[in-house]
Amino acid sequence: MKIDAKDMQHRQLNMTIRDAVESGNTGLELDNVNGQRYIGGGMDGDVKITINGTPGNDLGSFMNGTEIIVNANAQDGIANTMNDGRIIIHGSVGDIIGYGMRGGKLYIKGNVGYRVGIHMKEYEDKVPVIIAGGTAGDFFGEYMAGGIMILLGLGSDNGVVGDYVGTGMHGGVIYIRGEVDPRDLGKEVAALEPGEDDMKLIVPLLKEYCGCFGFDFDEVMSRGFTKLVPLSHRPYGEMYVY
Repeated sequence: MKIDAKDMQHRQLNMTIRDAVESGNTGLELDNVNGQRYIGGGMDGDVKITINGTPGNDLGSFMNGTEIIVNANAQDGIANTMNDGRIIIHGSVGDIIGYGMRGGKLYIKGNVGYRVGIHMKEYEDKVPVIIAGGTAGDFFGEYMAGGIMILLGLGSDNGVVGDYVGTGMHGGVIYIRGEVDPRDLGKEVAALEPGEDDMKLIVPLLKEYCGCFGFDFDEVMSRGFTKLVPLSHRPYGEMYVY
């Protein structure tokens, strides 16, 4: 089912989407999207939404299983507190994506902004995944408590990440393609060389990611990765203990 979002306010568009799904439509294509917020928010079930245009903030927030494909860039707050599902962005995105993300997968073809994965977490079999093909701004993985983030830096000959990577990180794991300048890291993380178990973890994810965007998997794997892990599960414990 096609929906023309031109000149629609976000409330009207989201109501139209929900009405279409409640009527039994499992495949929606949204044309002329231009900054409308909260698309896919809280949705679940076997539904696929294709977006032609640039969605606004909080795309897929609290989502529980839907798949969203964006054929352009996207704005801030993508996958905010997302529980399950998959979001695929054929462009670059803004800041604070994956805030409090609790499950599902978020794949971005291009660059990501500041504070990606802040407060990401995991519980039992719920392990959120964010993979970005380009570069990231400052505070990548800030206060990260769980999940997996992979940053590829494809096409970049300079630094892949900004400053303060992993500041306050106390769970989860970050893999960055290539080397990372120690001066870019927060004091709460350690840089390691990935082992065999790490490769078993990230190779299937990267194959899936490359399939979404038509990237050459062998080219992606032609450069090694740096693994970042937290030094402590309570990096600020002494601040709150008397």
